[in-house]
Amino acid sequence: MKKFFAAILLVFLLSVSTAFAAEPLPSWNDTPAKRAIIAFVEAVTREGSPDFVPVAERIAVFDNDGTLWSEQPRYFPEVFMIDRFKALAPQRPQWKAIPGLEAAFEGDFATFPPVVNILVHAGSTTEEFAQSVRDWAATARHPETGRLYTEMVYQPMLELIGYLRHNGFKVYIVSGSWTDIMRPWTEKVYGIPPEQVYGSSLKTKFALRDGKPVITYLPEVDLIAEGPGKAVAIGKYIGRRPIAAFGNSDGDLEMLEWATAGSGLRFALLVHHTDAWREWAYDRKSTVGRLDKALDAAQANGWTVVDMKGDWKVIYPFEER
Repeated sequence: MKKFFAAILLVFLLSVSTAFAAEPLPSWNDTPAKRAIIAFVEAVTREGSPDFVPVAERIAVFDNDGTLWSEQPRYFPEVFMIDRFKALAPQRPQWKAIPGLEAAFEGDFATFPPVVNILVHAGSTTEEFAQSVRDWAATARHPETGRLYTEMVYQPMLELIGYLRHNGFKVYIVSGSWTDIMRPWTEKVYGIPPEQVYGSSLKTKFALRDGKPVITYLPEVDLIAEGPGKAVAIGKYIGRRPIAAFGNSDGDLEMLEWATAGSGLRFALLVHHTDAWREWAYDRKSTVGRLDKALDAAQANGWTVVDMKGDWKVIYPFEER
């Protein structure tokens, strides 16, 4: 009899353990935000549901900066651009004649001259530039945490990406950051391959170097994927209207509006930075990742707003739970 009950107990414990392991979003507290995500995913993936969406149409788009990783005290891709500018400047004395770069040559990047984006790309091949990003990401560390920038990703959002993919969603990044700064590392960090990553970009051209074909950058902007440009990027590169969109700032507003304007059940979520102890707390008046108009839109449209302090058990993968 004891063996019988022991066997029953073992089966019970195994079933509980399995259920716990399979629980979606384990780094999320059981709050309305988590429940809203799960309810949406279950509704659009359950066959026979009036809200069922075929796999081919299960498209989710994520902003990157401030949505999937931190963005304070300044956007991480800007830090790369500054470091790259400093490394190349001694080899480009002609840059000193460009108006607006005097402060940059003196090491003052309090304001970020947009022309720097063009200068650090122009003349490079796409492969050379990608390697410079990989080299930087392997060693560059955040000035306050001392962590690699690629370690400062949000554990709850990694789980959300995995949860969506497990349920047949195809996940894209659509960010105001430069495509070529994200693609070299997003697959390793997020599991999102480069062909599903779109951002701001320069025009390119095919060329032959030493008899070998290369793609080189031109000093001309192709697309700025910020604000309305995000919706344009989705239409231009993805070709399907997403049924779910995730952001954190006013720069994501049009992307969320575009995603939720389609027919059928839709989902939009904003990450609200409210945790000054574990991350940063900022919104309407911030110069980085300002969340003002989009926060009002979320309240008006019933979008889900994540309270980082209250909704997330942990923020970074390196935190102890």
